[in-house]
Amino acid sequence: MPIRLATLVAVRVDDFWIDEDEGERLNIPLLQDLRRAPTRQYPDLEAAIALARLLHDQFEKYGTDSSQQITDPGSREAMRTLVALADRLGVAFNPPFRDLPGFRGYWGSHGGYGSWAARRGMVQELFDPLHEALERLEEDMLSGELAEPVSSKRATGWPAVDLKIAELRRHFHIARTSQDYRNIGNDVVAVLEALSAAAYDPSRHLFADEAEPPVSQTKNRLTRIIEVDAERDGSVELSRLARASAMASPAGNGAALTTIPIVGRRELELEPQSA
Repeated sequence: MPIRLATLVAVRVDDFWIDEDEGERLNIPLLQDLRRAPTRQYPDLEAAIALARLLHDQFEKYGTDSSQQITDPGSREAMRTLVALADRLGVAFNPPFRDLPGFRGYWGSHGGYGSWAARRGMVQELFDPLHEALERLEEDMLSGELAEPVSSKRATGWPAVDLKIAELRRHFHIARTSQDYRNIGNDVVAVLEALSAAAYDPSRHLFADEAEPPVSQTKNRLTRIIEVDAERDGSVELSRLARASAMASPAGNGAALTTIPIVGRRELELEPQSA
């Protein structure tokens, strides 16, 4: 049965977590409900997109700096649910591992021992085709309403940034009320802060005798990235656009999302830092 745009419900990555005094834990009952059958509150496609982003991020953290929040049993429940959602949507997804310990065994036998970059590549090879397939389904449902980006790339390569961008795009298309549209502004801020956190490397962008600006100071951090990493031709214009667009918004984060990457339809290539 086709999903009508008016019935789409925003499913956020945060929906899969439960806040507790000692921190967040995975919402296992929700995962089990989604695995059994579609629900009215969480449509399969929306749930699969959010869950795929969550697992991509958590498996990448596990394979690099071990900063994942998900537990071994939680990773197994989440992967089982994602496989079930993909199957109902007709999307091929047959992961060679089904939980965190399985991933450790997999990377040990596939050249990932001692290499963060190799493990990150394994996670990308598993999840990137799934992201693309789910996004194509979403784009088909949205009937081509989304504006085409200048970049030909479908993702930035930073899972946290791609997650926030995907949520921004989905929430924009289901926004109906003034509060919905105000929340879009919050999503834009979240995208810029995720980019600020991912692209800014203190060893590269922090000058001598300076204190590192917090992630929320996106104008300062993105301007410095442009100053250091942009080609000389165009870097002045990029810096001016970054400052002007950031100052134009109430939160100081403004339209920099759309103006920073574009000068004469050229992109500032910001590659994810390798571990």
